[in-house]
Amino acid sequence: MQALFVTGTDTEVGKTFITAGLMAAARRRGLSVVGGKPVASGCDQTREGLRNSDATTILAECSPALDYDSVNPVALAPAIAPHIAAREAGIALGVSMLAEPMRALIARGADLTVIEGAGGWRVPLNERESISDLVIELDLPVVLVVGVRLGAINHARLTLEAIQRDGVKVAGWVANILEPDTPRMEENLDALAHWLGEYGGAPCLGVVPWLETPDAETTADLLDLDALLGSLS
Repeated sequence: MQALFVTGTDTEVGKTFITAGLMAAARRRGLSVVGGKPVASGCDQTREGLRNSDATTILAECSPALDYDSVNPVALAPAIAPHIAAREAGIALGVSMLAEPMRALIARGADLTVIEGAGGWRVPLNERESISDLVIELDLPVVLVVGVRLGAINHARLTLEAIQRDGVKVAGWVANILEPDTPRMEENLDALAHWLGEYGGAPCLGVVPWLETPDAETTADLLDLDALLGSLS
């Protein structure tokens, strides 16, 4: 059994499709795989309750199938920072509240469990705790999704340094190209490979080009599951 946490250099950098892609790649190998989204803001009201599109994307990749609440135990309506949305909803959001259902998810014993964060590494949960504290509590290695656009090198280096300073293992990183017309794209990718890989010690798990309609199966083709599983073992 292996479990990992997916974080990003920012919000809207493609964490969900990388998470779903890793899950799809594992399913292709015949592995059992489940995913989690401990807290999600920006949820729609449905007959079944609040539902988040990122969480439903992850839910669709679970094998065996799970119920929604097991994947996303805390769903918040406003598309704002989770700690603000939780406060407005009267929910005492914190590490202990999120760690318990994620431990239950891991305890299901799937070959691979992939948990996706909200926003980046230092997104607050409350006035004292952040997403990073949840990962530390769960003792999970991290896959870092780098949204490749202008400024990506700085954001990626700072995030990697913060994760490693917290004593958390970085199992690998994925370059997800958000702006295909970024000047000197190859040079930027080379710089990321140097600072995150050669210098930072984190293997590259794939480069995902800009996709007009990204989906799990297409993303799975672009990810190196062998490198990830080797880094986790």
